[in-house]
Amino acid sequence: MTEAWEASVEAKIQDALQRGEFDDLPGMGKPIPGRGAPYDEAWWIKSFLEREALPSDLLLPTSLQLRRRVEQVPDEVRDLPTEQSVRDFVAQLNAQIVAWLRNPDGPRVAVRPVNAEDVIRRWRAERARPEVRTTVTEPALVGVAARRPRRSWWQRWRDRRG
Repeated sequence: MTEAWEASVEAKIQDALQRGEFDDLPGMGKPIPGRGAPYDEAWWIKSFLEREALPSDLLLPTSLQLRRRVEQVPDEVRDLPTEQSVRDFVAQLNAQIVAWLRNPDGPRVAVRPVNAEDVIRRWRAERARPEVRTTVTEPALVGVAARRPRRSWWQRWRDRRG
């Protein structure tokens, strides 16, 4: 039974070759990606994220995603046009945080709701501050480049774990 099936499959492949259905396929003549590299169990996740241009933060547990969003609140509200839109953004984030606090999953990370009044105060201060455009001179640029950027807590934790 298997021999007859293999023979019919082989016959169909040969017919398709003769008709030229395998000519000019995409990727023809190109090396197979990852060939010769060590096997990675998460290769398909990495290729999916790269192909779809998705951030790798989606792989983090909910608690770490929320913590990261809390850290990025000032940057995210900076360009919002009105105070009400800032309040709506903070309220939506706080609703997600409260939902996670009611039913936590993943690692226990301290995540507290964001104080809307503090965010509004910072948002107003940034809008009131005039935008100053200055040119950076060479010595100042060297001083800025010499400082290491501050790394977040989860990057230090990940480096410590190995």
